[in-house]
Amino acid sequence: MPGPPSPAVEPLSLNPQQSAAVMHCEGPLLVLAGAGSGKTRVIVEKIAHLVDSGRYPARRIAAITFTNKSAKEMRERVTRRLRGDAAEGLTVSTFHALGLRMLQIEHERAGLRRGFSIFDADDATAQFRDLMPGAKPDAVQAMQGLVSRAKNAGLSPDEARALARSTPEHEAAMLYELYQARLAAFNAVDFDDLIRLPVQLLEGDEDCALGWRERIGYLLVDECQDTNDAQYRLLKALAGDKGNFTCVGDDDQSIYAWRGANPENLSQMARDYPALKVVKLEQNYRCSNRVLRAANALIANNPHEHLKTLWSANADGERIRVWECRDAAHEAERVAAEIQFINAARKVEWSEFCILFRGNHQSRALEKALQLLRVPYHLSGGTAFLDRGEVKDALAWLRMLANPDDDAAFLRAVQSPGRGVGATTLAKLAELSRHAGMPMSRAIESVGLLKQLAPRAAAALSGFADLVRGLRAEAARLPPSELVRSLNERSGLLAALRAQCKTEEMFRIRRGNLDELADWFDGARGGAGPGELAASLALLSHADKGDPGNQVRLMSLHAAKGLEFRCVFIVGVDDDTLPHEASVEEGRIDEERRLLYVGITRAKEQLWLSYAREAQRWGERLRLAPSRFLDELPAAELQRDGADPVADAARKKERADVGFAAIRALLEG
Repeated sequence: MPGPPSPAVEPLSLNPQQSAAVMHCEGPLLVLAGAGSGKTRVIVEKIAHLVDSGRYPARRIAAITFTNKSAKEMRERVTRRLRGDAAEGLTVSTFHALGLRMLQIEHERAGLRRGFSIFDADDATAQFRDLMPGAKPDAVQAMQGLVSRAKNAGLSPDEARALARSTPEHEAAMLYELYQARLAAFNAVDFDDLIRLPVQLLEGDEDCALGWRERIGYLLVDECQDTNDAQYRLLKALAGDKGNFTCVGDDDQSIYAWRGANPENLSQMARDYPALKVVKLEQNYRCSNRVLRAANALIANNPHEHLKTLWSANADGERIRVWECRDAAHEAERVAAEIQFINAARKVEWSEFCILFRGNHQSRALEKALQLLRVPYHLSGGTAFLDRGEVKDALAWLRMLANPDDDAAFLRAVQSPGRGVGATTLAKLAELSRHAGMPMSRAIESVGLLKQLAPRAAAALSGFADLVRGLRAEAARLPPSELVRSLNERSGLLAALRAQCKTEEMFRIRRGNLDELADWFDGARGGAGPGELAASLALLSHADKGDPGNQVRLMSLHAAKGLEFRCVFIVGVDDDTLPHEASVEEGRIDEERRLLYVGITRAKEQLWLSYAREAQRWGERLRLAPSRFLDELPAAELQRDGADPVADAARKKERADVGFAAIRALLEG
């Protein structure tokens, strides 16, 4: 039970709506937080108020975010905000990390054994390929997607079969059952199970649910418009009928329906909790008023259950520039030249610029134009650290050490590096181990089974078994970071890297990735074994990479949510690209409008919207129309090409002056 509340003391420097959200501590609360309205600050202050008032100790509070990076930043802010060790025991994590923690505690109830593995997307795809022999990659991907959709809806295989309406859905439900049997045999779960299984536990076991409601007395959820059905059910199961929670979100920034997010959860919340209090945060602290007026006008064309209008005490700022360009190459050249000019003329740092696009293929022309002008840039979406081959190899070894039943990890580890054991031998070993009813990593310790293999392969597998046995012994006594370093050496991973790399520099970079993996384990909590740590690392994602430094940022509109920049360029604002033609055909125009709204509200001071008249597609020259969304923006806030000769002339003169100054400086130098 929460402790008796102390007299309420309103936090300083919050506006009235933010204070109302912080001070409401009894019963369910939905905070509709517009872009740039200080929602993270509200969550931090709410946690501080819950602790300082004595209502809940930090160990009984859980704050849920959607990326590990956001969780880390929020935890640091709360720790700075609270006095002494008052933040000790606070949970700030993603939904998946919370689900992992629940399954590690409740593994027996979930039908798992201690040290279970998490299958990543590649592991899962390999199982679907094996279950669909001869199927084309697109068919495998489609079935895997249907199974994932069923899991994100919180459905079991039996429920998915009962609800199937089409032949593909019936086939997917059958595959779902076979796939889950594979996972059970490997003592493994996939990412979707990290939400589905805890939901299944809490909804099916009242004692378990009561125990977790006692453990988590108050729940805060950020970006709740991005929850899928299973995540929303997890929230409900943890909150119970009382609903002691604060959910923060913005229906206007719901842009992830394609990956299962359901913005209708905000409406469902009001039906599930009739006492729900709604607080709107409408004061924006980020954008110029001109940018906000454009954003408000655009999003007003979408249906709303909770209307809100963003406003700011900031200045109006410059008008939004709208450029019509010949083609994508011309568009990229104009954007690159404008960035170079503003950097030189106004001393704006490169990192204050961002170029946004609807699809990743649009980055190619932009990269070329920036390279020609020697403008430094960072393209979001490169190979994530945990997706690098040598890192995945090391994580497979860790999974195998922690979970002998994980055949997927065994198959990767035994071939990383190669040790003269080919696909034919591994297929034979898999058959023998299935017949014997044991995992492959146990089968290689059976002399009788090894005798049924070719002598050379049997000797190699026997040596591998000795190595694994030795590393398991080390895992029991070494700190996690030292185990990783020992594993990298003893497994042969480093020797294989050296043989693969043609240059010393390439070897240094790739070895550095393995060293960094070991460093990540240095700050591990005491008592966490390699299995728990490998599972935690498996939850890290692309969005968790570090700051790219002083470079122009290039990224998709989907990747931009939560970020802000002084100068933002949105390219490809034509009626085939934004809105995307497929979304128009499928009737998803509202989400496309929200996507542009997110892009517009990334701009603090200046915004450019550009489109091309023509595009080269499928070997033909196509004529493009400007995006219909441009007609939804207030004309008074826009400056189109040629519409204001005076402003254009002033701009031209400023550019000329900067150019002459650069030439003069060059000559004087």
